[in-house]
Amino acid sequence: MAAPVLNSAPMPASAAVIDALNSLLEAELNSVFRFMGEGSPYLSRATVDVKRPLEEMVVTSDRHAGELSNVIESLGGYPSPRSLRPEEQYLAFLSLKFLLPKLADEKRLMIRRYENALRAIGTGAPREILDVLHSHIATHEEHSRLLDKKAAEAAQAAQASQARR
Repeated sequence: MAAPVLNSAPMPASAAVIDALNSLLEAELNSVFRFMGEGSPYLSRATVDVKRPLEEMVVTSDRHAGELSNVIESLGGYPSPRSLRPEEQYLAFLSLKFLLPKLADEKRLMIRRYENALRAIGTGAPREILDVLHSHIATHEEHSRLLDKKAAEAAQAAQASQARR
């Protein structure tokens, strides 16, 4: 999906709408998925059926951030994501088996953030903005289901490996 261009001239929007969209932008940019990019130690140890979806999720998160930035600018606002979460530096020490459920939780949290933003924005927002947010929710829901499945498969593989010992 191409980044939305709503109008050539900015549409006036309330500070609350722009703040809600900036919160989503911050969540996308600061997502734990930024650690899953190319060269990630998790991806080097992952099987192809786990690696490929994680790589796609990183690309999707970047695309979502770009789309949110465009929407904010189209409303006359300025994209202003806030700081990174310092506790995530410790993720490098976690196994992929442990991390997959955390990634699924991150997706569910992202869905709740989008739903909260939709409630804050209300139904009076331009249809194009609501469509972007609903599209992002659908993508996050799909990713969440996939991560739950991969987490269950990893847990089963670990149990089978443990049973063989």
